[in-house]
Amino acid sequence: MPIYEFHCEKCDRDSEILVRSADWQGTKCPHCGSAKISKQFSTFASANASGSAPAGKGHGGGGHCCGGGCHAH
Repeated sequence: MPIYEFHCEKCDRDSEILVRSADWQGTKCPHCGSAKISKQFSTFASANASGSAPAGKGHGGGGHCCGGGCHAH
């Protein structure tokens, strides 16, 4: 089951809730119990083709697993 993001109109809080996509209506806010929630558009994370973090992110110079010093390639 996917995790969806919801916004509660009663308590004005956002939540991530694990529900079936077709069965989300009637789901209650985990904070206040209200059924007045709306499904939000969610973003998702991805990695580049090599599965590593984008350039400039991660663990130091060289873009390797441990800053370029492990030589475990």
